Amino acid sequence: MHATPFLRLSLAVLFAFSAAAFAQPQKAPAAPFEPAVGQEGKDVVWVPTSEALVEKMLDMAKVTPRDFVMDLGSGDGRTVIAAAKRGARALGIEYDPDMVALSKHNAAQAGVAARAEFMKADLFETDLSKASVITMFLLPEINLRLRPRILALKPGTRIVSNTFTMEKWAADETGTVPDCATSWCNALLWIVPARVAGSYDIPQGKLVLKQQFQMLSGTLRTEGKTYALQGRVRGEDVSFSAGGLSFQGRMNGKRLELR
Repeated sequence: MHATPFLRLSLAVLFAFSAAAFAQPQKAPAAPFEPAVGQEGKDVVWVPTSEALVEKMLDMAKVTPRDFVMDLGSGDGRTVIAAAKRGARALGIEYDPDMVALSKHNAAQAGVAARAEFMKADLFETDLSKASVITMFLLPEINLRLRPRILALKPGTRIVSNTFTMEKWAADETGTVPDCATSWCNALLWIVPARVAGSYDIPQGKLVLKQQFQMLSGTLRTEGKTYALQGRVRGEDVSFSAGGLSFQGRMNGKRLELR
């Protein structure tokens, strides 16, 4: 069968286009995103927490599969991934979309994508109320801006920070990584305290509690005498001593139940 002039022309045009397409320089694939230590972020520069300190922070918070962990400023996702490897559900809050994409890739590579999620979001506009554990490596002024919201969370919520404090809200526990090769070797843990300040009638007499963060002061009026007291709150658990007596109890809503 002989090709018609029209068919020969069509084939010639097709070959010409194909040759031109192959002749065009091919674009190289985009290089994968690689974060740089010290790169600018919305609120802080990015400095990764060492793997050893990540594990120390999660140990101090006693993370279990029952927990929902939120990491504020989650960077490359390492803390979220480490929590997910312990069986917890974990969510990273990160403003840089490239970091979010990298974190999702890293979680998939680690085989924990089903439990490790990442959101591009502003940490000051994020609902923290579902978290049982919050981790962070932020600056002191950022911690202070977050502090009122953290103190309003459910009593017993655990907060762990790499290095930086909450100023007058002293940490309940501190820990360090031995033989640390970086400048960031310390972890601080806070347990959100129940609000217990107030007056209570207890079998021993009249109890008045004053509270500053987890620390308690006040008075116990019993048998016609008034004694100063000192104590502390850890989550919903309350302990104090006054007049040579020691008390242990728990806040049940707004009711103080002593044992």
